[in-house]
Amino acid sequence: QVQLVESGGGLVQAGGSLIISCAASGSIFSINAMSWYRQAPGKQREMVATITSGGNTNYADSVKGRFTISRNNAKNTWYLQMNKLKPEDTAVYYCNAQQGIRNYWGQGTRVTVSS
Repeated sequence: QVQLVESGGGLVQAGGSLIISCAASGSIFSINAMSWYRQAPGKQREMVATITSGGNTNYADSVKGRFTISRNNAKNTWYLQMNKLKPEDTAVYYCNAQQGIRNYWGQGTRVTVSS
């Protein structure tokens, strides 16, 4: 089992920046990839950014150039640096860990961008 705990969400003005974190614990060996997803009210959950165990990254088109996913292996923590935030970035952001065929989710952290 892998436990994921997000932190760092909050309210920010459009154009501002925010960093959210995901701390992993438990059986964290062989995690293949860590991702951030988000779900806005009335919308489906969507992938925002992914980083693999090899360090490869992938981003949704809507956040490319503005968001950066990174990791600190020593702290078993992953981050999402969000710059130039827009009101449409408002959502609950979820951390996801892929371990083999298993997927683990955090409880989510809310990010609200005011116009």
